[in-house]
Amino acid sequence: MTAKPPLTIHLAAPRGFCAGVDRAIKMVEMALEKFGAPVYVRHEIVHNRFVVDGLREKGAVFVEDLDECPDDRPVIFSAHGSPKSVIEAAKRRDMFAVDAVCPLVTKVHMEIVRLHRQGYEIVLIGHAGHVEVIGTMGQLPPGAVTLIETAEDVAAFAPADPEKLAYVTQTTLSVDDTAEIIAALKGRFPAILGPGKEDICYATTNRQASVKAIAPRIDALVVIGAENSSNSKRLVEVGAKAGCDYAVLVPRAAAIDWSRLEGVRDVGITAGASAPEVLVNEVVDAFRARYDVTVEVVETAVETVEFKAPRVLREPA
Repeated sequence: MTAKPPLTIHLAAPRGFCAGVDRAIKMVEMALEKFGAPVYVRHEIVHNRFVVDGLREKGAVFVEDLDECPDDRPVIFSAHGSPKSVIEAAKRRDMFAVDAVCPLVTKVHMEIVRLHRQGYEIVLIGHAGHVEVIGTMGQLPPGAVTLIETAEDVAAFAPADPEKLAYVTQTTLSVDDTAEIIAALKGRFPAILGPGKEDICYATTNRQASVKAIAPRIDALVVIGAENSSNSKRLVEVGAKAGCDYAVLVPRAAAIDWSRLEGVRDVGITAGASAPEVLVNEVVDAFRARYDVTVEVVETAVETVEFKAPRVLREPA
């Protein structure tokens, strides 16, 4: 029997579920337990197919449009946040609706509404088409928010009044890339107003910091997460920029291209904020099947954040 080659797994901590994701998933599970199936969810409750499929098997129905939801069944809005028009439509229909938006996304929503009322032109740093960005821009009338994705966008931006300008950010961005864009904004518009506390969430920041800590030690980085998960994709980018020669995003163990890992001796593993720990264990077990594995946990922060239950727009009759 051929001996397995040795491999050290540098397991990043913190990793996986954040408080907002955990809260949103529990809300769907609680609704199913209390009211039975079906429970409707507008958009994926979090960006992870494994999680979504598990909830679907229990009776959750995922839709993209509120028109697909009946009035007499619970509907839950995703953790990413929804445009104001969707919330108002649910209220007009007197739907039993629960907004499971992450409180840290709500913070950004409240910021831009307050700034808009104070007469500021708003810049949102984020990725076009991402559901969180759609929800944030949807808090204000069309045209009230300008989306900036890159430092190059800053150079082309022409505000109505550079002295009355403010910015907010998507919560799941690269910390370093966002800092570059903010620096460009401040360079062109010195009077621009930023948030009192940065909008990138604690979980995104912590997971990126843990990847930076392990990157110098590893030959490859495996990030567990969905392709439509912004924070997971950012972890791959952070790992590559921190010096890891091969950084890859995989939804689960079956997607790993083992041919790309031939000859490695040190592998980093982390998971995006919407990826459950069961998928981390699955990936570690897949490595154990092929290598003589030693696991080293690299902890760069301890997370104790918890969020209260989501806001209920209307209790059932």
